[in-house]
Amino acid sequence: MRRLPLALAAVVAASLLVSPAAVATDTAGPTAYSSYVALGDSFTSGSLIPHQVDLPCTRSNRNYPSLVADSLGVAAFTDVSCGGATTEDMTRPQWGIVNAPQFTALRPDTELVTVGIGGNDVPFVEVLVTCGLLGVARPSGAPCRHHYNSGGSDLLAERVHAVGPKVGDVLRGIRARSPGAHVVLVGYPVLLPDSGANCWPLVPISAGDAPYLRDITKLLNGVMAEQAAAHGATFVDTYTSSIGHDMCQAPGVRWVEGILPGSVAAPVHPNALGARNQAARVLASLGATAAA
Repeated sequence: MRRLPLALAAVVAASLLVSPAAVATDTAGPTAYSSYVALGDSFTSGSLIPHQVDLPCTRSNRNYPSLVADSLGVAAFTDVSCGGATTEDMTRPQWGIVNAPQFTALRPDTELVTVGIGGNDVPFVEVLVTCGLLGVARPSGAPCRHHYNSGGSDLLAERVHAVGPKVGDVLRGIRARSPGAHVVLVGYPVLLPDSGANCWPLVPISAGDAPYLRDITKLLNGVMAEQAAAHGATFVDTYTSSIGHDMCQAPGVRWVEGILPGSVAAPVHPNALGARNQAARVLASLGATAAA
């Protein structure tokens, strides 16, 4: 699924993270960057967060890359993040001839690159549609876990592990095109409660599947963190800071919207509060703070 259809986004993402953020500790203060390129999928593009500046890619001018660029005062900022992107869209046009490969934005003198990618390679749209349909009439049990383990091994965990080399290829590709850049790999925030609880029927995930999907999310983020360490990139944890702000929480508390959004954002995606937290975590890794 190339785009993030809003209907499917209703169950899009049991995604991701758990690994300590890498935090820069430069006693001289944050580095000044004159050029910054943002790559990634809908969790980077800020799908439906006002104001949308690229509708095919559902890209917001208040997504976390925009907030980071504003706070750093970057003179040359290019954001090519796009909803539905996979690791393959770094090197191929995502929407035919309309969207160029995201890597075309990179230059030899690019100084800062952030990238958030991997969830659509699992793909989590399929996973959450499957789990949601299996759980819609079953508040208890673990039909989704049984589905992905019916062959004697955990197919979903195997898919997540297979994402690792693909993310590694992305990081190598960035380094080849922008050899002097500080590369930041941004993990995904919490979606379902970290406690393993569910909030059926608000989110139709069965009680036994909620902790399973939470652990899959943590596995994916752990895989991403390993790739960042192996390729000289900084991994930014947005999961830990977003615990307690999952889509089961009340409007104003949650940083990711549920199936029925309470604020303007795509279902099962970060809202404006979530984007601010993503930006804050990226900035902290760079030794900087958000602009007032």
